[in-house]
Amino acid sequence: MNGAFVISLDFELNWVTFDGTTIEAYGENLLGVRQVVPSLLELFAAHQIHVTWATVGFLFYETKAELLKDLPTIQPAYRHPEYSSYNWMQHVGADEATDPYHFGKSLVDQIIATPGQTIGTHTYCHLSCLEEGVTIEAFKADLEAAKRVAARRDVPIQSIVYPRNQSSPAHFKAAQEVGIDVYRGNETHYIYRADARGDEGLGRRALRLLDAYVNLTGHHTVSWESIRQSSPYNVPSSRFLRPYVPPLRFLDRLKLRRIKRSMTHAAKTGQVFHLWWHPHNFGKHLSENMAMLSEIVAHYEKLHQTYQFESLSMEEVADRCRPVVVSTQERHG
Repeated sequence: MNGAFVISLDFELNWVTFDGTTIEAYGENLLGVRQVVPSLLELFAAHQIHVTWATVGFLFYETKAELLKDLPTIQPAYRHPEYSSYNWMQHVGADEATDPYHFGKSLVDQIIATPGQTIGTHTYCHLSCLEEGVTIEAFKADLEAAKRVAARRDVPIQSIVYPRNQSSPAHFKAAQEVGIDVYRGNETHYIYRADARGDEGLGRRALRLLDAYVNLTGHHTVSWESIRQSSPYNVPSSRFLRPYVPPLRFLDRLKLRRIKRSMTHAAKTGQVFHLWWHPHNFGKHLSENMAMLSEIVAHYEKLHQTYQFESLSMEEVADRCRPVVVSTQERHG
C-alpha cells in the first residue's frame, strides 16, 4: 500500500484551557479560531487534504439552554473539581453570539460542509480519562452523549482523540463498545507516555520540545500492518505541529525540516505519518502559521506526485484496514 498523510485537529475552544489559564490571558488565541477554521478549510479544500476534526461535543450547540438539556446523568467526579467542565458551566454565556469561547455550532457547520473533512470526537465535555475520580462508566456516558448530539446533524462518530492524550486499554475497550473503533495513540517513546496532569515532569516536557526540532526519537511513522493488527485501530501521532512563536522563529526551519523528513520517510516506505495540532494554536500569528502549514502541504503534494502519498482521514485509514467481507455468492461464483 502507498504511504498516507494524516492530519487530526483537536477542536475544543476554551473547554481545554478553562482550568489552566484565563480568557484575559488566552482569549486572543480562542477568538482567533473564528478566522483559523475557515482559513484551514479553504486550504484543505484547495489541495484535497482530508482531515479528522476531533470535536468536543459541547461545540455542537448554539445555546446554553440546549446544552443543559442534553447533559448526561453520569458525570465525572474529579478529585480535583476544578478540572470539571460541568463545574465551569456557571461561567458560560447564553449562546454562541455572546460567548464565542464555549460554543461552536457555526464552525461545526462549516466543517461539515467542506469536502474531505470528517468529524470525530474529542469526548463530549473534554473528559480527562486518567484523572482521579473519572470512571469508565462516566467515560462511556460521555461518549454516548457525544454520539447523540452528532447524530442529530447526521454525523457518524467513528474516531476519538483522547483529551490531553490520556487513555488506557480499558478506555479503548469502552470506546469500542459504543461503536468508536479508531483513535490517535501517542508516539511510542517514554517522553510521550500518557499520564495524569502533574505526573510528567519538566524533563520530559523539555525533551519533547527539543524533539520537535532535532530527531531524538525517530520518525514515528507507522506501518499499515501495525494499524491493521491493533484493536481498536490505532493511528498514532507522528508529530505535533508547534505553532509560530516569535522568540523561537529562528528554529522554524529545523521544525519544518524534521516534519518534512518524516513525511518523506513515510512516503518512501509506504507508511503512515500523522500530524496534529489545535486550531487555537493558530489563533495568534495566523499568517505565519498558515504559511508554515502551506509549506507542509506543498511538500505533501510533491510526495503525492512522486510516491503516490495519499491524504487520508483517521476514519479512511481505518476503513483501509478493515477485513474484506466476501459474501457467500461471491465465494461460490
